[in-house]
Amino acid sequence: MPMFTQRITAALAGATALSLALAGCGDSGGTSSSSGEAVTSLSILDYYNNEPDKSLVQKGLDACATKLGVTLQRETVPGADLIPKVLQQASSKTLPDVLMLDNPDVQQIAATGALAPLNDLGVSADGFTQGIVDATSHDGKLYGLAPVVNTIALFYNTKLLAEAGIQPPKTWDELRAAAKKLTKPGRYGIAFNANATYEGAWQFLPAMWTNGGDETDLTSPQVAEALQLWVDLVTSGSASKSVINWTQGDVKDQFVAGKAAMMVNGPWNIPSLNESPQVKWDVVQFPVNKPGQTPIAPLGGEAWTVPLNKDEAKQQKAADFVKCLSSDDNELAWAKARFTVPTRTALGPQYVKEVPSMKAFSEQVANARSRTGKLGEKWPDAAKVIYQAIQLALTGQASAQDAFKKASGS
Repeated sequence: MPMFTQRITAALAGATALSLALAGCGDSGGTSSSSGEAVTSLSILDYYNNEPDKSLVQKGLDACATKLGVTLQRETVPGADLIPKVLQQASSKTLPDVLMLDNPDVQQIAATGALAPLNDLGVSADGFTQGIVDATSHDGKLYGLAPVVNTIALFYNTKLLAEAGIQPPKTWDELRAAAKKLTKPGRYGIAFNANATYEGAWQFLPAMWTNGGDETDLTSPQVAEALQLWVDLVTSGSASKSVINWTQGDVKDQFVAGKAAMMVNGPWNIPSLNESPQVKWDVVQFPVNKPGQTPIAPLGGEAWTVPLNKDEAKQQKAADFVKCLSSDDNELAWAKARFTVPTRTALGPQYVKEVPSMKAFSEQVANARSRTGKLGEKWPDAAKVIYQAIQLALTGQASAQDAFKKASGS
């Protein structure tokens, strides 16, 4: 499951003050090797601290460690603790040799000067999904590679849609009509997350971006139209008023319990769905407002980076390790094990053939967009305006047309 940037906003508030200090760090906490001495170990920090992800990721890490002839000293921390720990380690010059970051965080950490440009270490992102390249690049330099990514799309209960004679919706009008028809006592037509966090903003992006809305102008008619879709679904009774409080986990629970016929959610829920055989489901890309539009959703997933290190041999070995993590074999192995999508576009057809349930997500990733692609370090500010506007509109405090102006204070 993607980790969202609400966990880093406060921590990064002090990052600017640390920028000059971090830029001058020039070394990490890995054990230094003298000139010419072979690098035999690498330290790693990531937030995959829960099972099964912790063990699944370890397999990929071990495969590359064996290939490169190194041992690993891996530390895992809860997601909320990662960025504060990174900032503390940067200031004390104890960063690991290899650092995992949620993709929206890469530009913010790169801007502090704590990361090594991978281009300078022989690592290329040629053949990777453009959205993840945008997310992990800063000032024209590549700072991270993500072996796998995820996104969100529209799950639907195949049995309920078939009983109602409804085809999976392809347009917003079809979505409204389907959700209304599927709504019965004790069951809503659709569930989604519209809470006052970055997760609520993340779930709104498919509607906003698909309709041509842009985070650089949140007061545009296209953005208002997208918000009106959310408002229509709630005010018509097709979605619960509780969406303003639900997490993505809550949305999944509603769907599994049969209390929602459709849901906007991500592939990290597939293992849980597979443990609920009573729920027959499938997935399609998020519907478009008008024919001819391309479904665009946000890109989730983690990138592996190399902190700056005065030990050039160790830094190069870390870069080789990051490159190995995104090899064809490793990407496919991680994608199949964790219901994620390989970032090397050429692997898409083979992956979908082997994991058919990921077809819609693989298609959605092809056009998925980085949240930081346009605003970079300023993305969290825009995300906050987005989720505040959603709250205003869904609680009747502002119209869809005025909510973003009110949320931004304009």
